[in-house]
Amino acid sequence: MKLAVIGGGGVRSMFLAKSIAQKAAQLGITDLVFMDNNEQKLKIYGTMAQTVAARIDSRLRFTLTTDAKAAVQDADYVITTIRVGEDDMRVKDERIALSKGVLGQETTGAAGFSFAMRSVGALADYCELVKACAKPGCKVFNFTNPAGVVSQTLRDLGYDFTYGICDAPSGMLRSFEKLYGAPEGSAKGELYGLNHLSYFQSVTINGEEKLRDLIEDDRAYAETDLRYFEKSLLRERHAILNEYLYYYYYREKAVANILHAPQTRGEQIAEINRRMTAELSQIDVARDFDKALAIFERWYGERENNYMAAESGVKRQGQWSFDMFGKDDGGYAGVALKFMEIARGGQPDSMILCVPNGGAIDGLLPTDVVEVTCDIVGGEAIPHRFGQVDAQNLELIRRVKNYERLASEAIRTKSRTRAVEALTLHPLVGSYSLATALVKDYLALNRAYTGDWA
Repeated sequence: MKLAVIGGGGVRSMFLAKSIAQKAAQLGITDLVFMDNNEQKLKIYGTMAQTVAARIDSRLRFTLTTDAKAAVQDADYVITTIRVGEDDMRVKDERIALSKGVLGQETTGAAGFSFAMRSVGALADYCELVKACAKPGCKVFNFTNPAGVVSQTLRDLGYDFTYGICDAPSGMLRSFEKLYGAPEGSAKGELYGLNHLSYFQSVTINGEEKLRDLIEDDRAYAETDLRYFEKSLLRERHAILNEYLYYYYYREKAVANILHAPQTRGEQIAEINRRMTAELSQIDVARDFDKALAIFERWYGERENNYMAAESGVKRQGQWSFDMFGKDDGGYAGVALKFMEIARGGQPDSMILCVPNGGAIDGLLPTDVVEVTCDIVGGEAIPHRFGQVDAQNLELIRRVKNYERLASEAIRTKSRTRAVEALTLHPLVGSYSLATALVKDYLALNRAYTGDWA
């Protein structure tokens, strides 16, 4: 079986390689290709990923390439994780929003619209290559942000073999397992909503319902990503919240914290990646892998400990290291690999994916892409039926889904009018005048990638 990764020169490539290599024999993955159009990053981070995979499973045929067609040729599965415009454009996306007092976070905030403007065209080109060159039935798992808008737009363009993936829900479930000392895989969740805007209405560990216990457990607010919320909010919402809901429920705090921070998250990551890449470029990462790994751990540990720190004022603590041979928590690769495992194993099981709603959540259109718990049956994802959900939770979901629908239409038709409508409805913008100004600036910023819009 062949698996291709588009965007394989990213900083997180080693995590992907570890996850895939540890599962390769079990899943029957014989060929792995990491493709990236940034040759320098592919040479550094792709080579480090290749070294990791070789140490874990030397039988895995691992290729690095800048040729997208060669990468997807005869592929059974494809993972896309690209950043069009790289880190510098993320910084500009976020600063444009912040200059107008609007949250600039690149997935949930207004900056996500700009990121999606650049991402969709490139992803559509890759999807066309998959249709032409990959094996029939090839699935594409998209991790490119903002996954909600991107997944909606790809489905609206007719690419029904694409699924949006995110490691936030599975990461939260794993943190609950660790909190209770439970084995990996013992936590299950019934989740509904949108990408980065989702609610667990049930969490079980070893089959025992734990939702109420988790909401009331003070340790969960110290040791998991419930740290961003007050207990009273979770009680009122009758759910455990995705950490990105912080930006909706604490909007003014998030914006104020970012404006008062020395750097935005985008600026912080851009600086860390730039300095790490510069240091790694001075050595032969294949011959001196251990030194390269030490450099990577130092810089990536700083990135991890500052996750959401600028926005929330809460900083993670701890020494970070990359354990090549330790049991893998999976990350976003783990989401894609779990789908493959279930599909190839023949026994139905559940997981969380971004898929068309069908009739999963009352009050949304069948074509709306949602993030929900699904059963994987016969290689296809069937969303669980949630029916009527909490009215207040649904109100926020519907508002953001309306934004995503309009954003998809704006990007597909290059419509300035639809773009303004979309951002006007976005709860974190909520203003026609602000939306008009944002669209003007984002169209100017992205003209080299998207051309002129009517």
